[in-house]
Amino acid sequence: MEAYFDNSATTRCSDGVRSLMVRALCEDYGNPSSLHRKGMEGEHYIKEAGVRIAKTLKAKESEIIFTSGGTESNNLAILGGAMANRRSGMHLVTTRIEHPAVAKPMEFLEKQGFSVTYLDVDGDGRISLEQLEESITPETILVSMMYVNNEIGAVEPVAEAAERIKKKNPKAIFHVDAIQAYGKYAIYPARMGIDLMSVSGHKIHGPKGSGFLYIGDKVKVLPILHGGGQQKGLRSGTENVPGIAGLGQAAMEAYSQFPEKQAHLYRLKEAFVEGLAGEPWAQFNGRTGQDGAPHILSLTVEGVRSEVLLHALEDKQVYVSAGSACSSHKPAPSRTLQAIGLKKEALGSTVRISFCPGNTLGEVGYCLSALKEIVPMLQRFTRH
Repeated sequence: MEAYFDNSATTRCSDGVRSLMVRALCEDYGNPSSLHRKGMEGEHYIKEAGVRIAKTLKAKESEIIFTSGGTESNNLAILGGAMANRRSGMHLVTTRIEHPAVAKPMEFLEKQGFSVTYLDVDGDGRISLEQLEESITPETILVSMMYVNNEIGAVEPVAEAAERIKKKNPKAIFHVDAIQAYGKYAIYPARMGIDLMSVSGHKIHGPKGSGFLYIGDKVKVLPILHGGGQQKGLRSGTENVPGIAGLGQAAMEAYSQFPEKQAHLYRLKEAFVEGLAGEPWAQFNGRTGQDGAPHILSLTVEGVRSEVLLHALEDKQVYVSAGSACSSHKPAPSRTLQAIGLKKEALGSTVRISFCPGNTLGEVGYCLSALKEIVPMLQRFTRH
């Protein structure tokens, strides 16, 4: 049996996405900027994807800007938002557990003269709304935080955060990195006070290299790519029509039978937690119930290095992650695990298990059996 539990790193492309992309690649392959019929076919794919995505957000098609993925969406939101509004102030707010695609643009802006306040989190990875409110000043122009943490599945109080931000400074822009939340939660940006929101296609069974940024109607953002003026000049470059088409299809599929899919993810998560309840070597980080993300678990295995456990599970065709896929090749300890106060010895002994709607309880059982067989053996080996 194969059990793929690294869905927060990437997901398998769905059959519907693949079929639509093949058609856009091989049949309707025109440049969407061309004025002839082939070009109009390409343009149709883009419009249809925009309509499909906007429907999931109860937003307007004009508020969707297509990008190459989550990193570009975050950079456009943060760099473009900060530069467009710098006359109103030079203060930014974010958290200590952000993905590098948010943390690095913030560091870049600090070097350009902006000041950044980094919010702390508690042991479960959640911010303090009081600290957030205190951090907002008349100079604050942008606040950026993730909806769901990609390593431990912490869910931030996004709607409440928006309310506090707007109450303290109505001009401040609120950006949400929803890359691990879109498709797992019903998200309506306008209702929730979200001005900018980043999404990546390959986290929801869409293609890699696809994503979008929701930009509210009245929000000012400057482009970070300059060229032919596509997408209202906010994201120049010939559109990736197959990728955009696949993203639109994936979005539609993600929210089809959504309550059932979300409930299934929670069942998988609950079964996994209960299956290790009696094991003294297993410690879960963050909230493991329904107040945490439905698809992410962070597991610290006492006395076993995460890379060693990862490869031992791989030998049994069980696939998990040693942390964020975007930083798993770097030796630096996880900023998120440090921020929640994990002890030094636990930082290198933590793996992430992440589910998708296609996973089964049988796969969970297989993974649990593999862990119970492997971990005691690895602990004995480590001690010697």
